[in-house]
Amino acid sequence: MKTPALALAAPLLALLAAPAVARAPASPPQGMVSAADPRAVAAGVEILRAGGSATDAAIATMLALGVVEPQSSGLGGGSFWVSHRAGSRTPTTIDARETAPAAADARWFYGPDGQPLSHAEAVPGGRSVGVPGAIRGMALAHRQSGKLPWARLFAPAIRLARQGFTASPRYVNAVASFGGHLTPAARALFLRSDGQPYAEGETVRNPDQAALLERLARLGPDSFYVGPQAAKLVTTVDTAARNPSRMTAGDLASYDAKPRPTICTSYRSYRICGMGPPSSGGITVMMILKQIERFDMAALGKDNPTGWHLFAESSRLAYADRDLYVGDPDFVSVPVAGLLDPTYLASRSALIAPDRTMASVTAGTPPGAPKRTPAPVSEIAGTTDLVAADARGNVVEVTTTVEGPFGSGLVMDGIVLNNQLTDFDIVPAKAGYLVANRVEGGKRPRSSMSPTIVYNPDGSVRLALGAAGGSTIIAQVAKAIVGVLDWKLTAQDAIGLGLVYAPGRVATLERGTAVEAMAPALTALGEPVTVAPLGLKANAIERVAGKWVGAADPRSEGVAMGQDGSVTQIERFRERNRPSE
Repeated sequence: MKTPALALAAPLLALLAAPAVARAPASPPQGMVSAADPRAVAAGVEILRAGGSATDAAIATMLALGVVEPQSSGLGGGSFWVSHRAGSRTPTTIDARETAPAAADARWFYGPDGQPLSHAEAVPGGRSVGVPGAIRGMALAHRQSGKLPWARLFAPAIRLARQGFTASPRYVNAVASFGGHLTPAARALFLRSDGQPYAEGETVRNPDQAALLERLARLGPDSFYVGPQAAKLVTTVDTAARNPSRMTAGDLASYDAKPRPTICTSYRSYRICGMGPPSSGGITVMMILKQIERFDMAALGKDNPTGWHLFAESSRLAYADRDLYVGDPDFVSVPVAGLLDPTYLASRSALIAPDRTMASVTAGTPPGAPKRTPAPVSEIAGTTDLVAADARGNVVEVTTTVEGPFGSGLVMDGIVLNNQLTDFDIVPAKAGYLVANRVEGGKRPRSSMSPTIVYNPDGSVRLALGAAGGSTIIAQVAKAIVGVLDWKLTAQDAIGLGLVYAPGRVATLERGTAVEAMAPALTALGEPVTVAPLGLKANAIERVAGKWVGAADPRSEGVAMGQDGSVTQIERFRERNRPSE
């Protein structure tokens, strides 16, 4: 009998055993896929082997993740894409973030008593659901750089949904820990027919999702946004038992994914490129890096508390600016150029000292900044990430989400509907000023998702990475870049490093990692610290000696697999679930 983890990894093991992966002494360049679940990685590798591009593989991986990791992503959510085309020096980006219904106004998340709902009260039900962007994002990416037919990319996910997949430890834990706000229909979908949770190793099937995927493969992406499918989504959210929405068919029909201006900056001799607003991820990652650039992080190394103190201080400054200024650029003025202005960042960096902690942190005033006031920030640690590279040199990094675990708790045709609108600031004004990330009809909420591509001085790709975990995403990505570029770690080791997460005054040291032991030294530097688990999850692909090398977070069930069958992280599955003697 298979152990749960071996069953979970079965698609990869089958690919490893296939004749197609026989290795020759000298092999041509090979593609690579990294994601948070081995079944999804197997889907992407299958598409690469069929001649698909990195974009094709990313779409297949993303569709499969929506089946096996429904608590984190799926067709009921949205995504951000950063894509490198071989021979170019700047990636393109796609904003497939959800939008608020046209009826949404400043008091969208206020109760009958005229008071704002708490974040926990706002999440369940229809009002937190934004118009899903995932399918439109895939369609735009496929038009830009897909090679295989649209329908072919759905085949692996359809098989998983119809034939079933093994309940993984993460899946079982997600239902147990976060299933409290699921509707009866959702509970029927994610629990066994007797109403009990699935056990690890049991087979989960989702025939409704398989049928939806088959329709989208056959009819194309428009079929999700107009006609019977759109009407069903609108009915689901508008008749929800909790917090019913006022979404219309027109909200879905008018939705489209958008190409956005790519943002880039230098770090050392490298070039960092990522997603601009409405994501705050790219800007904030770049600010963290630029503000510590004047310090010799390489000499300090990964085991020196001073280096982590500098990272924490830079994080505080960057998050403060992010919280104040970043929102949907179609609705508010976002001073992107000012936030990344070298003179401004130098002035912010001057606030950081290696031997003491700032007494207080406030947002700065970058060039072109409008007058604003900060608002409370609430983000749930959900989401998933994937990265694909093909043998031609194309690279695609995607972060995708339904926001919190199991989103709004609503389901439609086997998919979870997002709770993305609770990423807006619920209260629209503070101290007499409108907040940048307030609710407005048609607007996209601010995000922390940070899909990133790093370029070598010669313009070639050095690293592509992203992460999941709410606002920790930004710190995870910045930490991994420092790990690879300054501390000369492999992407795998950089992702696996513990994290010091400091979006505000208190720095959280990741429990169970080497940074936990630095608490006394950081306290001596004036750092207010706490120790806690952070629920991190990252993926990456790097270019080493002319080859793609994958990385997957050891905290997750993720793996990275090359087109030639080379696998990162599979041994961890075998070891963790080896039967006792």
